[in-house]
Amino acid sequence: MSLATITLSAATRDRLKVHAARRGESLGAQIERLLDLADREARFEALRAAIAATPPVALAEYDREASEWLDADLS
Repeated sequence: MSLATITLSAATRDRLKVHAARRGESLGAQIERLLDLADREARFEALRAAIAATPPVALAEYDREASEWLDADLS
């Protein structure tokens, strides 16, 4: 693994250190976790946008099909 140096304000570095210490993580692990959370947030935002862009007819068809599966007697 190669290492890199990044420039942060002292306040940001201190905040990262506090958060990392609370979780017993290194600063690198803390930054990776924050990036993972940002990636997750972006995926959910894309999902929300896709749902919002779904035509009402397609949503109604989805609801109908989901209801059929939920009401199905699978015994």
